[in-house]
Amino acid sequence: MDWSRIKTIFIITFLILDVYLLFQFMKSRDANNYEVITPATVEQKLKDDQITYKELPTVQIKAQYLSAKPKEFAKSDLAKLKNQTASLNETGTTLQALLDKPFQLSEKMAPSEVHDFLRENVLNGKDYLYWETDEKTNTITCYQLYDNAPLYHNINGMITLDLNSEHQIVSYEQTYLGDIQKMSAKEEEILSALKALETLHQKGDLKPKSEITKVEIGYSTLIQLAASQVLAPTWRIVVNNKESLYVNAFEGKIIDFNSDENTIVE
Repeated sequence: MDWSRIKTIFIITFLILDVYLLFQFMKSRDANNYEVITPATVEQKLKDDQITYKELPTVQIKAQYLSAKPKEFAKSDLAKLKNQTASLNETGTTLQALLDKPFQLSEKMAPSEVHDFLRENVLNGKDYLYWETDEKTNTITCYQLYDNAPLYHNINGMITLDLNSEHQIVSYEQTYLGDIQKMSAKEEEILSALKALETLHQKGDLKPKSEITKVEIGYSTLIQLAASQVLAPTWRIVVNNKESLYVNAFEGKIIDFNSDENTIVE
């Protein structure tokens, strides 16, 4: 028997077996490493922190920056107002009105009642949306709309309704953004609502065990000039039906309306 030949066959056989076993080991190790380094999805991270939300917008939304200028009201505008005495500030951009007869609201002060008052008694009243009632100051705030999207916390596009102790509107102050124009001919895709949630979660603004009760798109002031402003599409995330968080839908930047960045630039 040719032992040399048999020995060679065994050596080749074991080499092939070793190569096969090495290949299986490397494959198994790579698979394990992949499972270790693969980051958790946004959904999983939110779930782990017990952050719940309803179905988010899935259709890719396109938008663009807007430019706008505060409207200067004219005396002819005041003449259109009935059953109230109105005046303007020095620049003509703020209208103040005192009702001849208070407008009665129910104890609930429902948004629909406020909208009825705006449509019937205020210039361009249909262009405003009820926002909130402040029981401390006894006022109701309404913000202007553009294409059915709110202009968040915009002092140049808002109405403040003054109430008395009997839930009646007695006077109001109004500003209005006019000449709103798109700044480019082409719309761009904005960040998804889920990406906005991820940003808030990463920065620690979205706390564990939170409930996302509302998600909507609107506009906020990106650049505030003395005579005009630039508006950016903005996600509004409502948490626990109380707190509102805002994310620039183009840049992914969290917006703080109390920061110095929202001051006027001359």
